[in-house]
Amino acid sequence: MSGYLVRRALNAIPLLLIVTMAVFALTHLSGDPVAAIVGGGEVASNPELEARIRHDLGLDDPLPVQYLNWLKGVVQGDLGRSIQTHRPVRETLADRLPTTLQLALCAWAIGILISLPLGIIAAVRQNTWVDHGATVLALSGVAVPSFWMGLMFILVFGVWMGVLPPSGFVSVTDNPLKAAQYLVLPAITLGVHQTGSLTRQMRSAMVEVLNQDYVRTARAKGLVERSVVIRHGVRNAMLPVLTVLGLQAGALVGGTVVVEQVFAIPGMGRLALTAVLQHDIPVVQGFVLVATLAVVTANLVTDVMYGVLDPRIQHGR
Repeated sequence: MSGYLVRRALNAIPLLLIVTMAVFALTHLSGDPVAAIVGGGEVASNPELEARIRHDLGLDDPLPVQYLNWLKGVVQGDLGRSIQTHRPVRETLADRLPTTLQLALCAWAIGILISLPLGIIAAVRQNTWVDHGATVLALSGVAVPSFWMGLMFILVFGVWMGVLPPSGFVSVTDNPLKAAQYLVLPAITLGVHQTGSLTRQMRSAMVEVLNQDYVRTARAKGLVERSVVIRHGVRNAMLPVLTVLGLQAGALVGGTVVVEQVFAIPGMGRLALTAVLQHDIPVVQGFVLVATLAVVTANLVTDVMYGVLDPRIQHGR
């Protein structure tokens, strides 16, 4: 197992390099950060000011040299400094990451609690109105834009009914009860969007498993249907579903941008959106690096869980 983990970690290095190079090039092509700092007119009228700022920020070097300098800093644990706030990017992301993780984990749990029961029920009642209704319900959550759903939740539960806070954030470590109240609406908004693919995957996996010979044998032995579905069906159907769960868990860390902006949550997603609008290149690069690491880590954990669910899988081979 240890050799497998090492190989997977080494295989992730080229992926990280490709992603960071692409983001590095695109952020530099999207606009001039110096103009964003002091204004385009002032830069054009004062070449000396422009040259001094570019030198201080390391923007006067060729683009490949800038990338290698940034990469060297990343290896040493230095993600650079924000162009706008002059604060180390590592500290900025460390402050925002716990907020995003709390939201992402709650949304992931909500998606699981909705999708898995829907998929199981749809498979057990295959080709009935229950099956069709569960499928339509799951896909409706994907079809509705998250920003619109979030605004409707704010309008109904935050403004009209006044039962939940319309925006803001409280950390779980500060006040767990109040934090749950602030997390309900954004977590549901983000979690509902995970239900479509997960429900369909769970349904198709369960339909295939329930038609296997060992399931028929279990039924022939007189086992209760609930026991057959849960003990023999769900566990074996979870292997393909686990792949989708892992992908969603990693993507949620970088996919909270819209929801955090709608609900005014001070997380990494909102920080990344502000950084993009301000051409704060080091912050954007740091955010993409963290999001990519989250996806890679989630995939690695998913592969390890395969062996837990199915001992026949040997990672050493």
